[in-house]
This record gives sequence, C-alpha cells and structure tokens, in this order.
Amino acid sequence: MVGAERDLVGYGRDRPDPRWPEGARLAVNIAVSVEEGAERGEWPLTDAGAAGGDVPGRDLAAESMMDYGSRVGFWRVHRLLTERGLPATLSACALALEANPLIAPAARSAGWDLMAHGLGFDKHYLMDVDEERAAITAAVASLTRSWGAPPEGWYCRYAPSAQTRRLLVEHGLAYDSDAYDDELPYWVAVAGQRHLVIPHTFSNNDNKYAKGWWSTSEDAFVYLRDAFDVLYAEGGGMLVVSVHPRLTGHPARAAGLARFLDHVVAHEDVWVTTRAAVARHWREEHAP
Repeated sequence: MVGAERDLVGYGRDRPDPRWPEGARLAVNIAVSVEEGAERGEWPLTDAGAAGGDVPGRDLAAESMMDYGSRVGFWRVHRLLTERGLPATLSACALALEANPLIAPAARSAGWDLMAHGLGFDKHYLMDVDEERAAITAAVASLTRSWGAPPEGWYCRYAPSAQTRRLLVEHGLAYDSDAYDDELPYWVAVAGQRHLVIPHTFSNNDNKYAKGWWSTSEDAFVYLRDAFDVLYAEGGGMLVVSVHPRLTGHPARAAGLARFLDHVVAHEDVWVTTRAAVARHWREEHAP
C-alpha cells in the first residue's frame, strides 16, 4: 500500500547503473499534463491565483484559462517537441481527452505514450475502496477509447490513497508514478507481487508559475537547465519534467521550454524518452 511503510533508505549510496540504452548518461522524460475539461468546480492551477475563491458555482474565468491550454497551449508545446524530434508522455485526465478528441491522435502520432492521470480532478485519498476502484475502472476505459489502447501507467492528481497501488495492480497497470522520492525507478511489493514505481516530480514542474515561485521563462529555464546539468555531470540518473499547456503553453513561458529543449539536444548521450519506455527498460534490465 502507498504510504503503509516508508522507505527512507532507497538505493542509498550505492545507486545502480541504470544501463540506459546506447550508454546514455541521462534519461529525460517530459510529461505534458492535459487536464483541461476535467476540473469539477475545484480551483485549478491558473493565472488567476486565488482570485476566484469566492465565486459561487462555476468559475467561468478559471474555466476559460483552463480552456486556453486545450485550445492553444497544447499545440504550442506539441510543436516545440515535435520540431526537435523529442517524444513525451501525455499525462492525461480521461475527461480532458474526451473534451478535445484532437489531442490523443496528435500525441500518439508524435511517438508519445499515455499515462493515466485519473478520470477527472479526483481526490483518491478521500475515496473508499469501492469508489476508488470504480473511478480507476472508468478512467482506464475512457482513456482506452480516446487513445486506442489502454494506458500502461498511472499518476494520481496530487496524492493517492493507501489502497491506490493495490487497485492499480488489480487493473493490470504496469507502473505508477505516485511517488516523488527518487530519481530512478524502483520495485515495491504489492499484493504478493512486484510492482514498478517511476517517480514523478513537483520540483521540475511548471506549477511553480501558478504558485508564484517562477515569474518568467528565464526562471524556468535556469531551474530546469541546472537540474539537467547536475544530473548529466553525475551520470546514471533520470530527469522528469512536468509541464501544463495552460501554463507553459503561453508564449512568454514557452520560450523557456524552447531554450531548455535546445540545451538538452545540444548534449550527447542523452536518452529523451517516454515513461512507458523507461518502464520497459527497467523490467528488461533490472527485473525484480
């Protein structure tokens, strides 16, 4: 179960050689979080900040800021990646892909993979086991219809419950990313079998724009560049970056993502890849 037993040791000092393909020094995975249309009255990460906290019912301003990510921002982020021949992971809420049926085929044709990001803005940590099982079932079914194949992995929106990981194993998900505690994948025991965890990030994450921790694209570029440079110098790590089209998709912020991507492609021995490919590699090279 997630959180049932905390492991504060992990790999410790003797971290394994990930043996990334072709001897790459560093693996880079960019997750594009598509959530627009999946919000359910909950205040989302937008440029409004907390301005709409007293809006009764639907916050139409916040909804419109969300819609920008689906109508405009996604296509700008998609273009920046495809122009450089870089794959990404589509971390998508099922209702968001239902609301914009153009996104899934565009991502799939660009060589991206799909990671389930829930049905909508669901708080799994508040659900009982039957509610959560039903929510996961509905999300996987919807995403399978939108994508044309079931998602291989799962990432809750913010926090899982204590039973989430067991329910994901029941549904046959190959990995989950409901962790922030490492820079390499690792195996855990769940319901008598080994289950793969590929940690996500709240550090290399453009939610810092909405929280006021990043102000300009230069803030984002310097932060992500420094993370890349440290891990590249160390070797043997994995850099996960999370972007939201309603945030990074704006022109002034997309400029920072473009500079970061150019910094990445200027280096040799870097494996820019999908999360599903990382999962396959770990199963083949580091079987439990």
